[in-house]
Amino acid sequence: MKSSTVVNVVTYIVAAIAVIVFAFPFYWLITTSFKFDIDIYHYPPVYIPFKFTLHNYWTGLFDLWGLQGIRDSFIISAMNTLLVLALSIPAAYALALMPVRGKSFLLSWILSQRMLPPIAVAIPFFLVWKWLGWLDTYQALVFTYTIFNLPFAIWLLAGYIEELPREIYEAALVDGASHLGVLRSVLLPLIKPSIAVTSLFTFIFSWNEFLFAVIFTREKIRPFTVVIPSLIGGHVILWGAICAVTLVGLIPEIVMVLLLQKHIVRGLTLGAIKG
Repeated sequence: MKSSTVVNVVTYIVAAIAVIVFAFPFYWLITTSFKFDIDIYHYPPVYIPFKFTLHNYWTGLFDLWGLQGIRDSFIISAMNTLLVLALSIPAAYALALMPVRGKSFLLSWILSQRMLPPIAVAIPFFLVWKWLGWLDTYQALVFTYTIFNLPFAIWLLAGYIEELPREIYEAALVDGASHLGVLRSVLLPLIKPSIAVTSLFTFIFSWNEFLFAVIFTREKIRPFTVVIPSLIGGHVILWGAICAVTLVGLIPEIVMVLLLQKHIVRGLTLGAIKG
């Protein structure tokens, strides 16, 4: 057997093993969400269930706040994404195209703020939101997530804008357009892919965040990430409901990736090729 054939066979085997390893948890999540309790706790495990039920979905989504959690997480993530874009696009435009002293240091400092451990500011945020009466409200999480997502969004968008030819903006300014007009009519159409990437990262961070969500919410607001641990009781763990709510909670992220996939691919490669 030729060495190239051996290499190909080994490559396919390794790839198949990798696919199985990474796909199995998702398969187990799906099957467990449809299993009866007797199959969930059965030993040896039931890998291919022959009986299916929707009871876990009803229990997790309607009886145990799962649907409310997904709704609250979607509202918070959507509002945070829109607010981050509204603030980061003008800031990135100014940093990338206007003469700013110490621009490289400023961008590095902005990015470093994203590296701040959330636990380090959890208590100060809690005291501020309590003083404002914002605990257990949407705005507490929206503004907290905005503060954390904004540095990364500005840094990412500024890098994309700097890769575009400056002549485009200079020509528009010479023709009499204001900076706001250039931003609205020239810049936004050109950086749609980078906006898609920024939106996706911002949305996913807000959707998956747990620490601030569990600290700043009580009963009125129950984000998706807070609902899941609440299904783990002292005497019983509702694995079926947990898997059902988790599976439904993945749908918004998957839909967002599918809707933006064309722009995401372009956005991820835009900054890698200059000119």
